[in-house]
Amino acid sequence: MMSPSEQRPAPPTDAAQPVANDACPLTLVSVHDLMPATMPAVRRTLDLLRRHRVHPVTLLVVPGTGWNAQGIDELRALQRAGHVLAGHGWEHRAERIRGLRHRLHSLFLSRNVAEHLALDADGVLALMRRCRDWFEQHDLTSPSLYVPPAWALGGVSAAALREASLFRQVEVFGGVLDTHTGASVHVPVLGYEADAAVRVPVLRLWNALSRRRAVQAGCVRIGIHPQDIDHPLRADLVADLKRYRRFASYSALLDGAAAAPEGRRLTEIGRRLDPSR
Repeated sequence: MMSPSEQRPAPPTDAAQPVANDACPLTLVSVHDLMPATMPAVRRTLDLLRRHRVHPVTLLVVPGTGWNAQGIDELRALQRAGHVLAGHGWEHRAERIRGLRHRLHSLFLSRNVAEHLALDADGVLALMRRCRDWFEQHDLTSPSLYVPPAWALGGVSAAALREASLFRQVEVFGGVLDTHTGASVHVPVLGYEADAAVRVPVLRLWNALSRRRAVQAGCVRIGIHPQDIDHPLRADLVADLKRYRRFASYSALLDGAAAAPEGRRLTEIGRRLDPSR
């Protein structure tokens, strides 16, 4: 018998799902912040995604947070179930605030989780290398995608990422970078982390704009944090899971698999991102 982590997505019990078609934006769904402390909420989130037949799902793992053998086994089971694991920093906590930009970012966006912003370029690459090595050391499939906490990559250049050759793709706030070619794709992102009242209207406005941009871009990211299903925007999340049904993994971006209007490929409509900003 398969464990709960290995169960394949089941038909939804609470609502009929629209049928995906080529006019629907390519939909990249990710669950952030997998750590031992968040796994109960992650499991409930994955249950919600199964009910809505969302697959594949990319799971962002934070390695340096005290994983034990049982936790590693659960990650392996999630991989066997078809989920894609990605690297997500090391501790998901900045050791210090480094400069005005980091202070402002921390105040308005990331609080204390943007650990890349506390590091110089060499430090960022060392952290990313440590993250990648952790997967290999624990017999997990080495991830091709890396997502810095709070999507804040810090002061490392695209050329440095290409030379280091640690991860094929790096996701930042504006989209996804192919480190082999240096090409970037702009992918609007929807978020639901309304853990404070002031964030509810801000996120709703942001998501409304992102939905409009998704039509032009031909793709959209749905970024879910473990506690989002307990926050005020849960209904918004469920509505978006019903609205966007053309699910894919991030690797689809490498193939230009999401055709934008007029049949243009993603790589042709993507604007270049500067990861050093």
